[in-house]
Amino acid sequence: MILDLERALRSMRAARTHVTGILITVALAACSPAADDGSDVIAAPEGAAEGEDTAFAEAMTYRTRVVMLGTGNPNADPERSGPAVAVVVDDQAFIFDAGPGVVRRAAKAARDLEIPALGAARLNRVFITHLHSDHTLGLPDILLSPWVLDRPDRLQVVGPPGIDAMMSHIVMAYEADIDRRINGLEPRDANRDSYIPDVVETEGGVVYEEGEVRIEAIPITHGDWSFSFAYKVTGPDRTIVISGDAAPSEPIVEACDGCDVLVHEVYSGERFVTRPPEWQAYHSVFHTSPEQLVDIATRAGAQKLVLYHQLYWGTDDAGLLAEMRSAGWDGPLQSAVDLGVY
Repeated sequence: MILDLERALRSMRAARTHVTGILITVALAACSPAADDGSDVIAAPEGAAEGEDTAFAEAMTYRTRVVMLGTGNPNADPERSGPAVAVVVDDQAFIFDAGPGVVRRAAKAARDLEIPALGAARLNRVFITHLHSDHTLGLPDILLSPWVLDRPDRLQVVGPPGIDAMMSHIVMAYEADIDRRINGLEPRDANRDSYIPDVVETEGGVVYEEGEVRIEAIPITHGDWSFSFAYKVTGPDRTIVISGDAAPSEPIVEACDGCDVLVHEVYSGERFVTRPPEWQAYHSVFHTSPEQLVDIATRAGAQKLVLYHQLYWGTDDAGLLAEMRSAGWDGPLQSAVDLGVY
């Protein structure tokens, strides 16, 4: 057994996906290397922003891109993995939250979208918004699966207070597996210790700054959580703000301040009234309605708004987009799908 755990703590060219009754067709065709090999044709739902069917091709012209590895929530939607957002800058990927399915979604993006930075063995940085299970159930996966697949370095984990204990307990929970991989017959000498996470707990502020990338943890409101973050990624050519789970939070307005892409959670305001009173009380202090999001994005001067972690409650992407338009958002708008690039 391991006694020192306490001390040493992946070409598909066409795909069809049915998402809540909407057929979204993604067609990938070879482009010039300068365009990073890709184009995307999406059957834009009613109410979608003009030009949405070219979103993928446009996004792939940037050095800084948002790749949705999972847009889901605790609901067991087979078309939506748990919340996980990748920001890819050139050949480096930064993962925000680790919902269920994160490594396989990343591997699919690496293969089908030709984004090698999302290959399993290259997943080495994850930033957690808060400790709700739907945002962290993929942590054992992103810690251990890439290690088994020969990730050479340790996983860098950034998150709120409590993330260190969570990662330590994950390592201890998989002690028998780790022991056999290190002390059994696997050729593991090259990355023997790469199962050990390097963890940084933060209460907010700059959590990464290297080269042309700067990442800030932005404290926001998510019900009664003591610590919950949005993240701001400033890349060489674009600035991305990811809300995480959030009730309306003024710090997101301040952090965005004209950002190129605001990725923000939302629930259906029209369907909200069909929820039981106790759940209405919960969602109203933990999450954001279309009217509230329009106010946030407008005051923030967001250049593009991408919805994720959508709570549909019987509506669909077209319905959510229509609600956002009705609430007054007239800028570029998309309701994200898994493996969408923005």
